Amino acid sequence: MAAVNLGLPSVRRPRRVSRQVMVGSVPVGGDAPVSVQSMTTTVTADVDATLRQIAELTAAGCQIVRVAVPSQDDADALPAIARSSQIPVVADIHFQPKYVFAAIDAGCAAVRVNPGNIKKFDDKVGEIARAAAGAGVPIRIGVNAGSLDPRLLARHGRATPEALVESALWECSLFEEHGFRDLKISVKHHDPRVTVAAYRLLAARCDYPLHLGVTEAGPLMQGTVKSAVAFGVLLDEGIGDTIRVSLSAPPVEEVKVGIGILESLGLRERRLEIVSCPSCGRAQVDVYTLTDRVTAALDGFPHPLRVAVMGCVVNGPGEAREADLGVAAGNGKGQIFVKGEVVKTVPESRIVETLVEEAMRLAEEQEEQEEEQGEQGEQEERAAQAGEGALQPGGSS
Repeated sequence: MAAVNLGLPSVRRPRRVSRQVMVGSVPVGGDAPVSVQSMTTTVTADVDATLRQIAELTAAGCQIVRVAVPSQDDADALPAIARSSQIPVVADIHFQPKYVFAAIDAGCAAVRVNPGNIKKFDDKVGEIARAAAGAGVPIRIGVNAGSLDPRLLARHGRATPEALVESALWECSLFEEHGFRDLKISVKHHDPRVTVAAYRLLAARCDYPLHLGVTEAGPLMQGTVKSAVAFGVLLDEGIGDTIRVSLSAPPVEEVKVGIGILESLGLRERRLEIVSCPSCGRAQVDVYTLTDRVTAALDGFPHPLRVAVMGCVVNGPGEAREADLGVAAGNGKGQIFVKGEVVKTVPESRIVETLVEEAMRLAEEQEEQEEEQGEQGEQEERAAQAGEGALQPGGSS
């Protein structure tokens, strides 16, 4: 099911031109799609628990996962985790440079370092660069407002956008001195306005891929809003190559929010989209409950699908007609719309099951169309190959 074409010109700015690094099998930067990351909340040394959470994140759509490595036990667990994870693993290193080398040796796809938190980090850059280059492992320079290098904090007085960018580019320059440029950068702040300013400044001063994040964004609702505000502005300006939504919530929620942000900006194909009214005194059905039931019933639907769940006659029929599938409910019944046409009216008790039935029928039609298109493409390819063969020396004409 193709997304609705609004017929409007795109106003998004061109994507910022950046170099590309490979985080395992996932390209970051260049013309690669913006990827979604998260971080495990388990003790990394607990290999089984960590791999279970990585599996949950993978199922939710996470493409890159980061694990914390604050201790030797965590470092010792990295080989088993990197080997068994379905998605690339990034080791998150603070305080101890030796864990950077352990992560590289363990087969991690990338390493995140926080220069402000690593003792004598600058003295180890050359050694780290050689080890990372030899293993083909990119490094993320991750600068956070809460752990800014004390020297820069003293100079700027606080974690300003300029201070964050200065820290990141200084550390990049140390790697560049050793010919290492497989770098990506993040400059995170808890204030989305400072975050936006910092990334704008950074984007203008380098061509490294950028990892977007609002650090310590807060609980689910607050963190979602702050991240959506910052990411929406930056991504719409073409800035950002991979994102992590930082929430005080289960990491699967971070992935859901991240994917939702990309879908809302048209940077990722939308799967299930529920268009539902906020309810009001005109509603003749419990819109909240009906919407929740429809969302749960269609969760994981395999094709792009826009479903309208409306509770009154004012906007209901119009919104339902605009969707792939919809219902305008009231007076104990619901009009079911498919592709803009009313196909049936059912009792309120059968609305959800009827929408599911119609969705599955649409999915079957989509799959049949895709199979036909695939067969047609194969026939055209065979015909083209036959034509090329006829033109070869010795071939008939």
